[in-house]
Amino acid sequence: MLKAAWLIARKDLCLVMVRGGAWVQSLLLGLLLVFVFSLALPPGAQATAQTAATLFWLASAFCQVLAFNMLYALEDPTRARSGLRLAPVPVQAVWLGKTICGLILLVAAQAVFFPALMIFLAQPLGPGWPSFLALLALTDLGLAGLGSLLGALAPGQAARESLLSVIIFPVLVPLLLAGIRGGEAAFAPAIPDGLTRWIGLAAAYDAVFLGAALLLFPFVFGDDR
Repeated sequence: MLKAAWLIARKDLCLVMVRGGAWVQSLLLGLLLVFVFSLALPPGAQATAQTAATLFWLASAFCQVLAFNMLYALEDPTRARSGLRLAPVPVQAVWLGKTICGLILLVAAQAVFFPALMIFLAQPLGPGWPSFLALLALTDLGLAGLGSLLGALAPGQAARESLLSVIIFPVLVPLLLAGIRGGEAAFAPAIPDGLTRWIGLAAAYDAVFLGAALLLFPFVFGDDR
């Protein structure tokens, strides 16, 4: 299954590089969010660490929605969803391949958002950055796994956009709160209290929802009729 998942992820990455306008739009949207907020600050003022972390994860969440809209739309023009279902591999390989591809795209976008926050919002790197990396990995994994599951629910670009926008953000609230707490640790001058509990929450969230995705994906990944 892992080999098939990697082949699917590599196929999707190649297609995104060829027609990845939606991913570029998600990058521009995140950067615009950071830039516009920086204009609202008084000259010489510095945003709080919590504000910077919130902007980082808002940009990441919007990027995730656009990325999985795009990844599951790759099969729409050729109606290739049935072909993926009929491939001689477990159907969970499709979920895992889309998750891997979405995770790569999300991390690439965050590699742009993070230095933009440091530049436009004048955020120094604090002593809690190792905890931030741990929460970043856990939060990104949950974002990609859940986005890959919910992106498969509705065939058709318009239906998928509506469904992802309505469903995914309420479900992601606990994970985003943990990510914001980790981002605050990255920028704050001191490590916030209770950070270990947030890491535990993110790990538990990933275990529950990634396990559920493996079980539910064969039922939600319908054909393209």
